[in-house]
Amino acid sequence: MDYTGINQSVNSRLLKCKNLKITNFEKCQPINPLTMKIIDLDDRNKSLFLVCLEDWSDEMKESGNHKECWYNKMQDKGLRVKLAEDDNGVAGGMIQYLPIEYSNAAGKDLYFISCIWVHGYKKGRGNFRKQGMGKALMKAAEEDVRALGAKGIVAWGLSIPVFMRASWFRRQGYKKVDKQGMMVLLWKKFNEDAVPPGWIKRKKFRIEPRKDKVTVTSFINGWCPGMNLVHERAKKAAAEFRDMVVFDTVNTFEKKTIEEWGLMDALFIDNKSISMGPPPSYKKIRKSIARRVKRI
Repeated sequence: MDYTGINQSVNSRLLKCKNLKITNFEKCQPINPLTMKIIDLDDRNKSLFLVCLEDWSDEMKESGNHKECWYNKMQDKGLRVKLAEDDNGVAGGMIQYLPIEYSNAAGKDLYFISCIWVHGYKKGRGNFRKQGMGKALMKAAEEDVRALGAKGIVAWGLSIPVFMRASWFRRQGYKKVDKQGMMVLLWKKFNEDAVPPGWIKRKKFRIEPRKDKVTVTSFINGWCPGMNLVHERAKKAAAEFRDMVVFDTVNTFEKKTIEEWGLMDALFIDNKSISMGPPPSYKKIRKSIARRVKRI
């Protein structure tokens, strides 16, 4: 057994082990560090990427083909995707990043990380978290963006401890430059003349209410299956009310549309915003529409 890195106190007989798992005071069991490789997206993994590695999830099937349509349009616009595979060739993490011009942030000569995700469920391929995949993906993306000549890389994170935590990006050396609600904009600059990015500010959503109908408005970009899921559920729920509800879709793929509204993905029932995260259930969306219909 290799005892490198182990300090043993004779008095207490406690073992403090680097990269070792302590099972009791007497024994140490080595942990085999995860060996991985970072690869570019190819046809072999395309379908897996489109469902964010969750090929076991019924919700991903429910989200429709919006991400595939988005991906097809983004292929010649600078979209980059990398996956992290373990030594068995099983993909456990992914990162997608693109020129900032195709995001809901304003900036120049920068790339924007729209999603970094390490599979953390027991279902499907299993839990790959806490093994360094996220850091490895981030490093690979940063090196790629530098090679492309970008002056920096931008990420978004939430100020609460859920998906895409801003605190995690800060630990990777990213600095906060803007905030909008719970969404924090962070960046890491590569050149001294890089100009800090900023959020495209949200405009107040306001439509003229119809006297005899409820209007459900869905803003959809296509980049995220979770957001696409909300769109599909809202569309299905609105259809149940037939002529009582009008369902409007605003496609935000074009930057000018994002700039007009200050929105990328959003859902409104008349002028009331519906929270998108975590994705509300079909039942909850339908209930919200029904309450509004009763007021007509």
